[in-house]
Amino acid sequence: MHNHFNGLKTAALFGGLWAILLGIGYFIAVRTGSSVFILLFALIAVGTSAYGYWNSDKLAIKAMHAYPVTEAQAPAMYRIVRELSTRAGKPMPRLFVSPTQAPNAFATGRNPENAAVCCTEGILGLLDERELRGVLGHELMHVYNRDILTASVAGAIAGVISTIGQFLSFGMIFGGGDRRDGGNPLAGLALAILAPIAAMFVQMAISRTREYDADEDGASLTGDPLALASALRKLESGTARAPLAPSRQLVNASHMMIANPFRAQDVSRLMATHPPMAERIARLEQMAYGHRIDPS
Repeated sequence: MHNHFNGLKTAALFGGLWAILLGIGYFIAVRTGSSVFILLFALIAVGTSAYGYWNSDKLAIKAMHAYPVTEAQAPAMYRIVRELSTRAGKPMPRLFVSPTQAPNAFATGRNPENAAVCCTEGILGLLDERELRGVLGHELMHVYNRDILTASVAGAIAGVISTIGQFLSFGMIFGGGDRRDGGNPLAGLALAILAPIAAMFVQMAISRTREYDADEDGASLTGDPLALASALRKLESGTARAPLAPSRQLVNASHMMIANPFRAQDVSRLMATHPPMAERIARLEQMAYGHRIDPS
């Protein structure tokens, strides 16, 4: 494993998300003349972080309707994960399968001792064993780099911010924003729209770098960067053929998946939670052929 400054990235992520949440509280406090809203939103931030921490191994699993599998049910998956976790000297996570034909995989959990790795039925049918090994190496490095805790808690906080934004929108449209009390309904509506978008930008700016890190570390763990590159090519076309519908639960969990699960027209390039597949594949090919990879 390499030092990817994950601690600094995590601090920046949570700092940004908490700042947005407290900013919403401050805005409402100014409009209502009651500072209690700042404290209320601070408590929401703490409570959401705690909930995300203790339930980070359940939220994405539930969103994908995944079920636990035994070694008899998924022998190749078990064999690969056991081999790679032993090679890394780390605990073996629990294994799940999601009953969807959309090809994807993700890892979740608050630490390596309480982690889970999930593959969809679609990815198990799409990839050969070498490519699956590349994907599982990527997911294991998310576990061992402790990316999954950050992603889970960030997803929970961003979800709360989005919900608050929706409530503010309804509040401004239906009876809110009376100019006689000094309020500005347009400013309130702008906040309601921009707050969840800002939360997603802060979250996704860091999750993109974590994908590059997991690609590189996963390829080092398996010793086969080209296997992951081949898997990513198949996933790019596979997710285009069988996309998931962007429900709220899935949107909050999509940044944890190895490939963007939604249709390209549902997610713009700026709002995409993943780096472009072509860039990820190029980095892996550079790694395989011994060229230096730009860390930026």
